[in-house]
Amino acid sequence: MAETPSLFEFPCAFPIKVMGLRQDDFAQAVLAAVLRHAPDFDAASIEMRPSAKGNYMSLTCTIRAHSREQLDALYRELTAHPLVKIVL
Repeated sequence: MAETPSLFEFPCAFPIKVMGLRQDDFAQAVLAAVLRHAPDFDAASIEMRPSAKGNYMSLTCTIRAHSREQLDALYRELTAHPLVKIVL
């Protein structure tokens, strides 16, 4: 079976939005996962936004993506984390 061509041209800037319950260790857990897959990610560039009622937190991490495999591995790790509710 032939591999589907990518819609992205790598390397590229790729934003990943991660949402979860607003807990003290949520941002640190997401950052640790992102850094495992994108060691050059600048932690200071994380965009954090609480939900209207303050129960949830949205984090946007724009990484320098080098391959589809890198993105797939990062998505798998993030979606498997118990604090993470949604990854876009």
